[in-house]
Amino acid sequence: MHTVTANGASLPALGFGTFRVSAADTLRMVPHALKLGFRHIDTAQIYGNEAEVGEGIAASGIPRAEVFLTTKVWVANYPRAAFLASVDESLKKLRTDHVDLLLLHWPSTAVPLAEQIGALNEVRAAGKVRHIGVSNFTTALMAEAVRLSAAPLVTNQIEVHPFIDQSKVMAAARAAGLCVTAYYAMADGRVFTDGTLAAIAAGHGRSVAQVVLRWLVQQPGVVALSKTVSEARAAENLAIFDFALSDGEMAAISALAVPDGRLVSPQGLAPEWD
Repeated sequence: MHTVTANGASLPALGFGTFRVSAADTLRMVPHALKLGFRHIDTAQIYGNEAEVGEGIAASGIPRAEVFLTTKVWVANYPRAAFLASVDESLKKLRTDHVDLLLLHWPSTAVPLAEQIGALNEVRAAGKVRHIGVSNFTTALMAEAVRLSAAPLVTNQIEVHPFIDQSKVMAAARAAGLCVTAYYAMADGRVFTDGTLAAIAAGHGRSVAQVVLRWLVQQPGVVALSKTVSEARAAENLAIFDFALSDGEMAAISALAVPDGRLVSPQGLAPEWD
């Protein structure tokens, strides 16, 4: 598995995501994905499937030390005491004594960012977390989080797909030594009806999903999350490291971005986007 290095962390460049994956599908797909060769599993407290992710990793037969495991603290748990308790609960559900990466799931003004970052550093110092980061942070929030953190932040997990221009956030992350972890790569299925992507995929004898994931991991400092409940599709998504897109193809895919391309902007959680 190819890796991305960021502020001292080495992240597998392709992860298996579990957002909106049911308990039963998580139990089925996590061990399957690991047996295929995935080594990066992404979950979150709010997904409601941490226990199944933990059970799936245990059932896979892959040593825990070989799996890069990410979870995210939900905004309701940002007060320090709740934060610390929630991490212990996540570890119990995940059947592990540490996670490899812990993220703040969304920005929140209900608790001072200094308190949130302080709690991240506290669980890292306690050995419960190897690396820390943020998710859905703007450039300004990311800069403030970096300033407040004693330990280096390693990623900002954000929505990235061909129809949204995230170049500003990605450049700011790279400048600060962070990588970007891209979620919603398939744009809720929109990529499968795009003619440009279909033509590029046909030219390589690949699927549109493979082309989009390749476009992501071929960019510097980008980790891509893939999600599927199909065993065959999981194998397909993993097979993206034996071909490359040309500079022209990379540019053509990036040129698909539109001003209103953002799909994930939940009311009450979304910040003032860049």
